[in-house]
Amino acid sequence: MKLSETFILHSDGEETVLVSTGDSEFSGIVKLNESAASIVGLLKENTDEEQIIQKMLEKYDSPREPIERDVKNVVSQLRGIGAVID
Repeated sequence: MKLSETFILHSDGEETVLVSTGDSEFSGIVKLNESAASIVGLLKENTDEEQIIQKMLEKYDSPREPIERDVKNVVSQLRGIGAVID
């Protein structure tokens, strides 16, 4: 899976947003927290949920369960707006 080309990840240093282009069914901007921005950043390359979880475990000092839950939740929401393609 990876981030659809109809979405652009933008960060101004203070906040990160995911912006839909005119080619997307979803029209809008999604404001991302730090962990969601990390997940979306990893989706720029073809990957899977397990690889994302592993990279998030390396980045954050946290148990696996909350990271796995967050990854699944963010990916599910991104799929819901058409931002992730398989």
